[in-house]
Amino acid sequence: MNLCPKCGRSPWPFVMVLAMATFTAFITWITLGLSVDETAPRAIASGVVFLAVGGTLLHYVLGCLRRHCRHGKENPLEARLRRAAHGHHH
Repeated sequence: MNLCPKCGRSPWPFVMVLAMATFTAFITWITLGLSVDETAPRAIASGVVFLAVGGTLLHYVLGCLRRHCRHGKENPLEARLRRAAHGHHH
């Protein structure tokens, strides 16, 4: 997962990802219940929605945690901007 120990310690970002993906899958389940009588297609669609939303949000949260980490390592974007400001090309 490549996060520093301090940034990866809090479970709250991951709990929020799980909660949002679960809520979205539940809404999908309820909505499909209005038009699809069989359980299997509803379960498959809800599972796909859960994985898609959860995967997307997890990717976003991990990117944010890496980008905004201030625990010792220099931010790669800030390093590039600093080098560009000083005329160094990489």
